[in-house]
Amino acid sequence: MNGFEKRALLIKERIRKTTLEMLKTWEPKRIRITDIAKQANVSQVTIYNYFGSKEALLNEVFKEYIDQAVGEFEEYMKKDIPVKEKIELMILQKKEPNDQQFALTMVKELMIEDNEIMDYIKKQYDDKIIPLMLQMIEDGRRSGEISPKVTAQGFLVFMNMIIEHSKTLGEEYEKNRQFAEEMQHIFFYGLCGRP
Repeated sequence: MNGFEKRALLIKERIRKTTLEMLKTWEPKRIRITDIAKQANVSQVTIYNYFGSKEALLNEVFKEYIDQAVGEFEEYMKKDIPVKEKIELMILQKKEPNDQQFALTMVKELMIEDNEIMDYIKKQYDDKIIPLMLQMIEDGRRSGEISPKVTAQGFLVFMNMIIEHSKTLGEEYEKNRQFAEEMQHIFFYGLCGRP
C-alpha cells in the first residue's frame, strides 16, 4: 500500500468515526454532509468521493457498528462461563445508557428508512446470533442449567418478547433496566419464585 492509499484509508476512517460519534447525539435524518465534513475536518467533496452519499456513509457506519456488536456477542457467548451469565447479558443488555439510547434511536430510524439495513440485521441475526443461542441452549441442557422441558423455540420466543418490549421503553434506561431484571427473575425462577 502506497502513501496515498494509506492516507485515504485514514481519512475514510476519520469520517466514519466522526459519523458514528455524531449518531450518538444526532438523529440520522438531521445529520448533513456539511456537519460531518466540518467535524471530521475534511471537505464535503472528499466525503462524496469516498462514500457517494450521506445514506451510503450512514449504511457503512451502521453495518460496522452492527458487525462490532455481533462480534462482541459472539466472543462473549463462546466464553466458558455459566449459561445464566450469558442469558443475563441478553436480557440486561449490559451497556451504558448513552450506548443503549444511541443504538435504539439509530436502529429505529435506519430500519424504518432503509430495507437494506433491515435485511442486513436480519441476516446477522439468522446467521450468527441464532446459532449461538441454540448452542447455548444445548450446552445448558448438557450442564443441567437449562431444563430439558425448555425447547429452543420456547426460549427464542421468550427472548424475543423481552427484547421487543424493552424497545418500547425507549430511552427510559432505569425503567428498562428494572423491566429487564424482572424478566430475568421470571426467566430463571418463574412466577412463583425459586423452585
